[in-house]
Amino acid sequence: MKRVAFAGFLLPLLLLFTGAQSSGQDVNRGNKAFRLAHEFIIVDGHVDIPYRLKNRYEDISVRTPGGDFDYVRAREGGLDAPFMSIYIPSEREQNGAKALADTLIDMVYEFQRKWPDKFAVAASVDDVRRNFKKGLISLPMGMENGAPLEGTLENLKYFHERGIRYITLTHGKDNHISDSSYDTTRTWKGLSPFGKKVVAEMNRLGIMIDVSHISDDAFWQVIELTRAPVIASHSSCRAFTPGFERNMSDDMIRALAKNGGVIMINYGSSFLSKEFREKEDIIRTHVRRYMRENQLSFGDAAVEAYFATLKREHNLQNADVGVVADHIDHVVKLVGIDHVGLGSDFDGVGPTLPRGLEDASKIPNLIQALLDRGYSDQDIRKICGENALRVWSKVEEVSKRLMGMK
Repeated sequence: MKRVAFAGFLLPLLLLFTGAQSSGQDVNRGNKAFRLAHEFIIVDGHVDIPYRLKNRYEDISVRTPGGDFDYVRAREGGLDAPFMSIYIPSEREQNGAKALADTLIDMVYEFQRKWPDKFAVAASVDDVRRNFKKGLISLPMGMENGAPLEGTLENLKYFHERGIRYITLTHGKDNHISDSSYDTTRTWKGLSPFGKKVVAEMNRLGIMIDVSHISDDAFWQVIELTRAPVIASHSSCRAFTPGFERNMSDDMIRALAKNGGVIMINYGSSFLSKEFREKEDIIRTHVRRYMRENQLSFGDAAVEAYFATLKREHNLQNADVGVVADHIDHVVKLVGIDHVGLGSDFDGVGPTLPRGLEDASKIPNLIQALLDRGYSDQDIRKICGENALRVWSKVEEVSKRLMGMK
């Protein structure tokens, strides 16, 4: 489910500028977290800015009144390569999905055209590294939901040429490619026959396969079929949210690591905390009834206000930044440091972002949490971006090999 995000907050520079209120050691660690955030390439697997701006356009070259991502916040937080999510709602299956994808892709290219001193579309790992050296924020693109393929393999080549570098095979409902973790229909019992061809063609073209949102059966079939590493662009660990299929089980994380892939941790509190999920489910039932009775939609101001009221009444507390670090710890203990990254879901999970990680400017707080737990600089470099870039590079390498076999 996508929701319009509430306004973010400014980067907390308290540790950097108020030494009188903190120990010298804390100030030094705070300075280091901020420094590392700007020294390392930080990749985010999933930022929903195009769809957010489709509904209400804002100038993201400056600090925006709302939302979780803009140029200023990204610069403050050190975010260098946020994957722009080309999000296609499930109801667009066989209902103009390709046209909507093109509109959102056009928007990303428009960011580059309007603000060439700030943003640059990135279609390769080399692009990301080159843009980083130039001081530009890279805008790689990933398509959330394969509905725009519209049953035609040739559309994979079309979207690859347009800059799409990963595809989440489905979203909230089963589509013509794959079953969804959110849908109990289980149309294909995993991948469709067409979906299995899609996996092979994505390998050939060099498009990363994103296993976020797909059913467990579909995941295992992808792992069996793929010849390249896969990503989970914005998923967290099911160990913390038992029964929530949208997150990844320990066995799936182990298989992902054996495949050479990376799980990029989602920041949404419902992905992070069992307690939050249980309370949110109660509130969501009330909100849906309120929407039906008043003919409102998600994103409407009245709905957000009602949600905020219920959140206070039920004492629904967002997770904090330390819980994101807990999920990272869990992956590292299971499979090592090389298979975890960051997939915020900024502008997608609404007002559920963790305390201390409310928008893109707050990334140093997560780095601080990792430093406090004893992670080395090299470990943090991998988590921030190098693991994701390694997988992307390997997918490019597999594609070149497969292309050469034709």
